[in-house]
Amino acid sequence: MLQNCLPLSKAGLDTLPPVIDLFSGCGGLSFGFQSAGFDIAAGLDLSEAAVHTSAYNLSWRNGKNGNHICGDITTIGADVFSKILDGRDCIVIGGPPCQAYSQIGKGKLKSLGLGRSHLNDERGKLYLDFLRTAFELDAKAIVMENVPEAIYYGNTNIAETVCEILENSGYNAKWTVLNSADYGVPQTRERLFVMAIKKSEKAEPSFPEPTHRPPEGQAGIYKQRLHRLSAFSHFEQPPDYRGELKPWVTVGEALSDLPTLFPTSKSSYRLYDLNILLKYKTPPQNDYQKLMREWGGYMSEYVSGHGFRKTVRDFPIFERMKHDDNYPAAVIIAEEMLEEICSQKGIPLDPCSSEYQKLRKKTVPPYDPEKFHDKWKKLNPDKPSHTLVAHLGVDTYSHIHPWEPRGISVREAARLQSFPDSFLFQCSMGDAFTQIGNAVPPLLARAIAVKLADILSGR
Repeated sequence: MLQNCLPLSKAGLDTLPPVIDLFSGCGGLSFGFQSAGFDIAAGLDLSEAAVHTSAYNLSWRNGKNGNHICGDITTIGADVFSKILDGRDCIVIGGPPCQAYSQIGKGKLKSLGLGRSHLNDERGKLYLDFLRTAFELDAKAIVMENVPEAIYYGNTNIAETVCEILENSGYNAKWTVLNSADYGVPQTRERLFVMAIKKSEKAEPSFPEPTHRPPEGQAGIYKQRLHRLSAFSHFEQPPDYRGELKPWVTVGEALSDLPTLFPTSKSSYRLYDLNILLKYKTPPQNDYQKLMREWGGYMSEYVSGHGFRKTVRDFPIFERMKHDDNYPAAVIIAEEMLEEICSQKGIPLDPCSSEYQKLRKKTVPPYDPEKFHDKWKKLNPDKPSHTLVAHLGVDTYSHIHPWEPRGISVREAARLQSFPDSFLFQCSMGDAFTQIGNAVPPLLARAIAVKLADILSGR
């Protein structure tokens, strides 16, 4: 079934080493590697909910026990994985936590005060435990993922530092920055990748060529700023657009066949459990929708994951927002609505009036539009989504549905990350959003896995 919608790596399945996924999250990176023909021997993550999600989707539902471990990499030795591997070579993959590097994470740490600088955050050094484990397992190849801001960690470029450590430990190593949209993901999500291969393999790491390209006139815009990174000896320019490529997948192409959940701001809200099945609104309308239904081999006329947040005050605001509108535009709309309601009810626009203040609280969101410029954003159906982040676990204002007056649902977030519809989230809505926002998009992961498999097989 997978073979019908995504070709496997050119390498034979029997020749690919098993994979150990550290900081595995819900399994986005692992799922991409698994679909490229790799066996996921084990995974490790600190989040119990994420481990449950990855274990179910990667192993249990396929009749395998799997070795998905909930634990702390700083206290778990590589011997745990050595026993699982039983003498076999392996590949180690993973994305150490990004909070110490990302703009959102650094802002959160700063808000906590008490010297909570991102440079003092121990999570910023977990890449060393990642490498320690990989070296102890004598991994044949290593793939590490993180946010691009990791190259600006104080005076340290984490990617370059990691490559230097790898080179001194017997590996050929390169790093680059890839945009998920270039690989068929309906989201402009840039992520840093390190690939390393043991020198004894006599192979050089490299990165997959894009399968999709931006609209005419925009090609290479986001890549232009990467040229200055060529000063770093281990940096490799991301592959350029070549040949006839498909255009970037848009939000509209990704979501248009999914069930209608909340047509107008006056619709009745329903909190859907994530295991509730609803029928697709239409047959698949394009290649991406067809892929999302077929990938994984579990075809159905129904789809799950329809939980979305109940934000009663904001549904009418969402309804009036235009595509690409952000928080300042939403506040203007809310102020207009407040004036309309006051006029209808004969309430004077008097800030000193308790009646006015009560109505204002029920109508206008309280955040300063100058400080929260991009706190809200209404998706444009004609473009890929902007980056999904783990903050979706707190609220979904950053990704307002393009047609319905609400935040996106769990399944819609999964679609924008390229998780197939058969990938299930059997957890709370908040945990599901966090897991999706933290994940490596499976389509991007798969492109990297196929490239690595072909390198290792000498192609």
